[in-house]
Amino acid sequence: MAMASDMDQRRTKGSGVKFVYATLREEILSLALAPGALLDETTLAERFGMSRSPVREALIRLAGDELVVTLANRSTVVAPIDVQSFPQYIEALDIAQRMNTRLAAALRTEADLEEIAGRQADFVAAVRTGDHLAMSEANKVFHMAIAAAGRNPFLSAFYDRLLNRGQRMLHLHFEFIEQGQGGYLLTDEHDAMLEAIAEKDAERADALAHDHTRQFRDSFIDFLKVNHLGNARMQGSAS
Repeated sequence: MAMASDMDQRRTKGSGVKFVYATLREEILSLALAPGALLDETTLAERFGMSRSPVREALIRLAGDELVVTLANRSTVVAPIDVQSFPQYIEALDIAQRMNTRLAAALRTEADLEEIAGRQADFVAAVRTGDHLAMSEANKVFHMAIAAAGRNPFLSAFYDRLLNRGQRMLHLHFEFIEQGQGGYLLTDEHDAMLEAIAEKDAERADALAHDHTRQFRDSFIDFLKVNHLGNARMQGSAS
């Protein structure tokens, strides 16, 4: 009986970690929790009605995703959106996006095409909902389907990390566009990339991937200009 009780406790703890992690991750990516916001273990434990242990484990997982950081005083805060390193981020994203898309055009199978097309349909459906978090999640899954078709796990892992890092910026990008501030959504570009991959046109796929990155870069820079780098949700990002 004691053994069964211990197993139940571990199962409950594991479920608690997953719930706290999923809830905080969604709030961070949707910017409901602003960059720089303090994440106090005791306060979170009270909020979720559980001990500090699963909260601590959830924060460790979020740190692994680079969504939270621990300061010198051991406080945990939502990771800032680092505006100063944005040019370097875009350079890295451009290389990863072009290489993975080029490889997909060269190596894709019919099964890969079906998977990529399915993920594009999911993205279009997410756009129709107007849910920016669903859109950024679907966008990432679409691009990772392309990376999977390229069959280079090292480039794919690098790309995955960059896409994770950029999800909050993409969220702001979508919001900025839907406010009528400029730019456009990515559905047509995705369709063009899928077409180039289907035709095994690596040069066109490369060029489209480059344009895709550039469009995101330009829209996000426009967002920063309009918000004068001072939007409350970007706090701490220039430090």
